[in-house]
Amino acid sequence: MWDALAVTPLPEVRRRAAIMDDLAEIEPVTVTGAHRLAWNDRGGQSAVWYFTEDNRVLLLTFDHESALNLYAEEDFALQESFYNGVPESLVALVRDRPENYESLNLTDSTTGRTIHYAGGVFWYDGTRWHVSEGLAEYCRRENADLFGESGFDYCLDAYRFGQDFTPQTIVAIRDEDGQYEDEKEKERDLTGVREVFARYR
Repeated sequence: MWDALAVTPLPEVRRRAAIMDDLAEIEPVTVTGAHRLAWNDRGGQSAVWYFTEDNRVLLLTFDHESALNLYAEEDFALQESFYNGVPESLVALVRDRPENYESLNLTDSTTGRTIHYAGGVFWYDGTRWHVSEGLAEYCRRENADLFGESGFDYCLDAYRFGQDFTPQTIVAIRDEDGQYEDEKEKERDLTGVREVFARYR
């Protein structure tokens, strides 16, 4: 999945992020200097993208069942360390910001400052993707599966990087998950998904 994301042109990454945001019925948000798009599975897993005006990206993933879910630990310093190595201008997009469904806040008990929870912290510098140094170091130290425990593999699976990404593939996946009672319901959904894709050509 990491390799597939790395070779996907940024406009296509953004198009898929916008489509998945729309399909998940999440309202896009404009923050200072960036546009936020997100996806969640309504079960505690999420991917959040911040696309900046200068073609950089901050990507946060979260799996509430993983070892990198720091929500219960209330360890602000550890969570903040996951952002080490990421340019401060990108970290500022999630520091002292209102929390939301995909990104709850962890608060520093001493200063009152906040930062968004994230099991995975990744960023794009305008040319290539990076794993945050803090996250990579923590996973090495704890012998944790970085892409598995961070939620990266699961949360980005829906974007199908390196694979066909069409209304038909989206509906086929939903069909495999048993989301349709009959073919008529499946066809109605396909029509709706096609309309979403058409908005992001």
